[in-house]
Amino acid sequence: MIHPNYWIDQLGLQPHQEGGYFTESFKANEQIKSQTGDRRPLYTSIYFLLTTKSPSHFHRLKSDEVWYYHYGAPLTVHMLHPDGSYEQVNVGPQIEHGQQLSTVVRAGTIFGSTVSSDYSLVSCAVAPGFDYEDFELFTQDELIGEYPDHEAIIRLLAYETLPIDEE
Repeated sequence: MIHPNYWIDQLGLQPHQEGGYFTESFKANEQIKSQTGDRRPLYTSIYFLLTTKSPSHFHRLKSDEVWYYHYGAPLTVHMLHPDGSYEQVNVGPQIEHGQQLSTVVRAGTIFGSTVSSDYSLVSCAVAPGFDYEDFELFTQDELIGEYPDHEAIIRLLAYETLPIDEE
């Protein structure tokens, strides 16, 4: 398997505050009015590389996000839905084993992702386009209070304290 540093170097990936490494790969020229009333690109897309040591921590967006598998190990998208339910979707190439090549995380869902081994390279498309104003990270205490039945996954994928925002 190709070493993850190959992708980090070749794609110019940078650390992301939710975990993993990313770079914006596409941004629509067309603008649309977002849920908050601001103008946003119709869609944006990133390359996103996650490792076993750097998962995607629990966060929420105000837009739908589609995850597309590209290379490496399968990953699991963990979702805490607004109704309190938990769902996990395995994204990877082995469809015969229940994996999917892509999945959608609906706006307002709290979600994060783990990698089964080594690393996974995916793309994530957001519509209306991603803006950090619509991005919300969570602490373990915040989520355990709201989703007490899912404490184990929350302890795995939510920060104890939020990282310093360098945006």
